[in-house]
Amino acid sequence: MTNKLTIAGRKLAWQQNCLAISVVLFCSLVTYFIWGLGYAQSVLAAGVVTIIPNIVFALKAFKYAGAKSSKLVVESFFSGVKLKMVLTALLFALAFKFLVLLPIPFFSMFCLVMALPLLTPLIFK
Repeated sequence: MTNKLTIAGRKLAWQQNCLAISVVLFCSLVTYFIWGLGYAQSVLAAGVVTIIPNIVFALKAFKYAGAKSSKLVVESFFSGVKLKMVLTALLFALAFKFLVLLPIPFFSMFCLVMALPLLTPLIFK
């Protein structure tokens, strides 16, 4: 059963994640045609490292809502943040261990995807 109060938060999180996926795919495609495969792989890897923890956080954070479950809301939000941080660190470590990455496109895309949720309310009204 889905809580009706979580629908707005889930919708915004879904829009943010879809926007991030679209931007990553577009940027990796443009990067591939301009700079080549190595740069595009770095851009795509940064997108994966950023988007997967965001999706996990959104699923965890918007699980509960309402005054009766306010303690559960806070606990799920904080556990979602913790899980997001651990998952991001783990994916960073795995990406740098197993992939040959170029740092400038990787960190540029990472910063761009991290800043996208600030722009989402301006894009989606």
